[in-house]
Amino acid sequence: MTRAAGLALALAAGAVLPLVGQEPDVAAQLGRRTPPEVVRAVQAMASSASAKGLPAGPLIQKAIEGAAKGVPAERVIGAVRALADQLEAAAGALRSGGIDHPDADVVEGGAYALGAGLNVDQVRELVRTSHAPYDPAVALRVAATLAALGVSPKTTLDVVEDAINTGRSPSDLLDLPSELQARIAHGATPAQAARGLGRAAAHAPAGRPPGWAPPGQQKPRKP
Repeated sequence: MTRAAGLALALAAGAVLPLVGQEPDVAAQLGRRTPPEVVRAVQAMASSASAKGLPAGPLIQKAIEGAAKGVPAERVIGAVRALADQLEAAAGALRSGGIDHPDADVVEGGAYALGAGLNVDQVRELVRTSHAPYDPAVALRVAATLAALGVSPKTTLDVVEDAINTGRSPSDLLDLPSELQARIAHGATPAQAARGLGRAAAHAPAGRPPGWAPPGQQKPRKP
């Protein structure tokens, strides 16, 4: 995976600060350089998120990034509020997609997918498609990264679902953003590069289920 694609996935993952449901010490984490009005607003939003069982860490991280870049306070507050809304919408989509108790990782992945342009229905559909051995949090982050790189939300959904449905390995799924960037580096537009990924998935050899072994070499199952 290229450094840029890896960085995009890392940003999509977000920083793991407080655990879901824990009340974070927002003022201490934001530091003295953050305007007091931002601290107060983020404290209220983080408290509300924790009360709903949502991760507050991404909200704090968003405020830290804005303050470090010197972004005006009202814009930082607006960005944090938008992310709070995305976290809540993502949690709802995940529950309706079959994850009754989504953890922080998958909620953050859903929120970043929404922030990158996917809608709630697309997040829900991708979660339903991401059966074992595919981690829905990873699938959502990959989708967020592809969309952030310029692929349309619908095409993004098609590419990720095709990779899963044709049995490409979970590591192949993680490689999709770097594959996309390699095609773009050779002159393709994001749309053209995505179509190339789709064709590659269609011709990829079917994956094998976990625990597969050649005939006669399977391990005996415990009764």
